[in-house]
Amino acid sequence: MSEATPLSRVAFLLGDAARSRMLAALMSGQARTATELALDGGVAPSTASQHLTQLVEAGLLAVVRQGRHRYFRLADAQVAAAVEAMMGLVPPQTRRVGPADSGLRRARVCYDHLAGELAIRWRQQMEARGHLLCSDGMALSASGTAWCTAIGIDVAALRASRRPVCRPCLDWSERQDHVAGALGGALLRYLLDTGLARRVPDSRVVQIGPRGERFLSALD
Repeated sequence: MSEATPLSRVAFLLGDAARSRMLAALMSGQARTATELALDGGVAPSTASQHLTQLVEAGLLAVVRQGRHRYFRLADAQVAAAVEAMMGLVPPQTRRVGPADSGLRRARVCYDHLAGELAIRWRQQMEARGHLLCSDGMALSASGTAWCTAIGIDVAALRASRRPVCRPCLDWSERQDHVAGALGGALLRYLLDTGLARRVPDSRVVQIGPRGERFLSALD
């Protein structure tokens, strides 16, 4: 099998409107049922089942079973990064603009980490202070490790995980890299656990108040 064949297969799967809507719905990081994804994709349940089977077989989705129920989620962070990057390729003038768009642009979940304007602002502040090194990929510096430790993020645990500590992820609305990887996930958990942010139910939107915005902008 040539190297182009698997790539063309994935491109074919992502090119279908219903499947792409299902994948976008799963960017919240939450698992969803086939019935829910049928509604997200705008197709009949039987058609959604066929689409989901193809996505699972291609390794883009994973199935989680709880009792008699099956839930679907993105297979891993690499799939999420690919979907987010493809969203960034869409020309701005072709996107639908709706009431929810301003909230999505400001702060949203990208699989398990923060994306949007405030995520970019945090990355820029971390880089400006030398906490994050972004000249060749992304790396947490000694001062960045100290900052994380000061707010209660266990950097040793991040480094012990199978994921990269930090990884650039192209933000589809800002067209710049935000921080993914174990550090990106830890930041979002910190914001939610401390009450600086809250998830909007059934949405990718993350609501961040003045205290949370000040924290992301000033790092204190």
